[in-house]
Amino acid sequence: MDRFGRLSNVSNEKQSPKPNDHMIAKIKSTVFIDALTLELVAPLYSSLKAILRDDKGCECSRFETNMSTKENTVTWRGLNDLPYGVYTLELSQGEDEEKMRLVKRV
Repeated sequence: MDRFGRLSNVSNEKQSPKPNDHMIAKIKSTVFIDALTLELVAPLYSSLKAILRDDKGCECSRFETNMSTKENTVTWRGLNDLPYGVYTLELSQGEDEEKMRLVKRV
């Protein structure tokens, strides 16, 4: 895990780095209550998919949207019903993927 809370390898499987592997989005805070705001580093006209997984790897919430090149932020609302704890945010946009460790508090 780096200083931003991103996980380089969540599972026990070996993952080889992809040549186009880069940061998709930044999150202002790795702690959230009921919403996450993602700031896209290089907005592309494509779909953005986000999955929140709990510490056991189970999918708890999913968010998908089509982004335009004019949009650089997106807010994922409706997360207040999730129990507090540690989550992994999996982001994918086109061929790029990114994982971050987040904490849900009440």
